[in-house]
Amino acid sequence: MPAPPAKTDPRAIRREVDLWTAFWDQVNYIPDGHKLKGCIQCGTCTGSCPVSYAMDITPREVVALFRAGHLEEILNSRTIWLCASCYSCTVRCPSGIRVTDTLYALKRLAIEKNIYPKNFPVYALSKLFIENIYKYGRNFETGLGARYLLKTSPGGLFKSAGFGMKMFSKGRLPVKPERIKRIHEVRAIIDKAKQLGGA
Repeated sequence: MPAPPAKTDPRAIRREVDLWTAFWDQVNYIPDGHKLKGCIQCGTCTGSCPVSYAMDITPREVVALFRAGHLEEILNSRTIWLCASCYSCTVRCPSGIRVTDTLYALKRLAIEKNIYPKNFPVYALSKLFIENIYKYGRNFETGLGARYLLKTSPGGLFKSAGFGMKMFSKGRLPVKPERIKRIHEVRAIIDKAKQLGGA
């Protein structure tokens, strides 16, 4: 495992070392995760990414910042939460780096360490979505939307009421959640993922 670059503040050094150790623990679960060190900074990942225009740090820059020892900067960015999981970057990487899986490892680390971008609460949506799946075995859009707005922007619940009523009138928002028949199987998958180190 490479060491993070030297810093002057002892607390910053401890924090960075802690982040690096936790990140490499995540990367060990990725097949060929060690290839991350072989990035040639060609930019193919960024050029292949359909949402890179909306990212504050491109996929290529994520790897460069990681190698420069700026993990906390990456975790505070919106990038890891915007990944579309299309795997274009991974398929086209000439070095065989699993970029998408690396971004997911960073996302798990952000959740574990409670480091999120300011004014960009998409991580809350991610967490509530998983809770929904665990509870019902499928998504319950009405509950997810209401819980997300209550958690991140309570006033937004009233602002979105008109839109919600339109969706409800078209049959797009269920009033009551439906649980799938073999929910225990879905929960077993999620429990196993958590046991293996997933967030």
